[in-house]
Amino acid sequence: MKMVFRWFGEGNDTVTLDQIKQIPGVEGIVWALHDVPAGEEWPMDKIMAIKEQADQAGLHMKVVESVNIHEDIKLGLPSRDKYIENYKKTIVKLAQVGVKVICYNFMPVFDWMRTDLHKELKDGSTALFYEKSKIDGMDLFAQVKRINENPNFTMPGWEPERLERLSELFDAYRNVTEEHLFANAKYFLDEIIPVAAEHDIRMAIHPDDPPWPIFGLPRIITGQANVRRFLQLHDSPYNGLTLCSGSLGANPANDLVAMAHEFADRIPFAHLRNVRVYDNGDFIETSHRTQDGTVDMSGIVQALYQNNFEGFCRPDHGRHIWGEQCRPGYGLYDRALGIMYLWGLWDAYDKQIRTEKAVETI
Repeated sequence: MKMVFRWFGEGNDTVTLDQIKQIPGVEGIVWALHDVPAGEEWPMDKIMAIKEQADQAGLHMKVVESVNIHEDIKLGLPSRDKYIENYKKTIVKLAQVGVKVICYNFMPVFDWMRTDLHKELKDGSTALFYEKSKIDGMDLFAQVKRINENPNFTMPGWEPERLERLSELFDAYRNVTEEHLFANAKYFLDEIIPVAAEHDIRMAIHPDDPPWPIFGLPRIITGQANVRRFLQLHDSPYNGLTLCSGSLGANPANDLVAMAHEFADRIPFAHLRNVRVYDNGDFIETSHRTQDGTVDMSGIVQALYQNNFEGFCRPDHGRHIWGEQCRPGYGLYDRALGIMYLWGLWDAYDKQIRTEKAVETI
């Protein structure tokens, strides 16, 4: 397991590279060019600027999250081909700076959805919260404004310029079904995966967050059967999964341990975080500790260990603790605590196996 940490870039993150490299076991950053609109080819000078900063800090930049997919690709419009060509050109450039994994998603319009960015927990910390009853009557335009109320931080998936066409996009998706989305994903994969394979970059689809349709929009990366189907659309080790325990874990029917076992050889990247799911369908993000949520974090890490997981892993969303002022879900303190918990689990399993092997040789 190779530990990495998401970083939004200089001037766009409260967490510094110096702080990241002090977290035990962290060897690289998970990055992106957040100011480049979806569909555009990434400029090499901007890529190199990130590389220079990472190099100076002694951190690698092998994982990108995300090279966003233009809506025309998801919609299957004739214009998709030019955006796919831009995507290919970006893959080639990323390979030149040592990138090995591209995390991306195929969610229509929204990358994620929460109803409250700072819901208070019993211990006084706050976290991202999803209240199911609020979704149906939600004013989406007001929610866009709330999520982007701090102009100092970009909120991936909720970029203002991306959502200026909100009404237009909903109209465009009006007759798009799950089957259409799978077909459009296959078209994209058939074009992209050969290029990714040629340049030794593994594409890693991120699950839908939450893992069910919202606002009448179809979603396809929602559970074990659909992940299996997606990976079979283009059966290649370069068509992989970002195993996100928080996204998939919002639906208690998803068996994350079973998924870690089944898809082990197709998981180049893992987002590990915990959520507590309530009987009414609400869920809130918690500490990474197994007992604090509904997700079997211990079992997931054990499954990865048992399958000799050598991919990249990062703590995902953290709580806001100790008065930290940061981008919602992306502070330093709770994610650093999460890393130490994940390492604790991994080291414990490693010691257990080594002890058992030593006993067998006696």
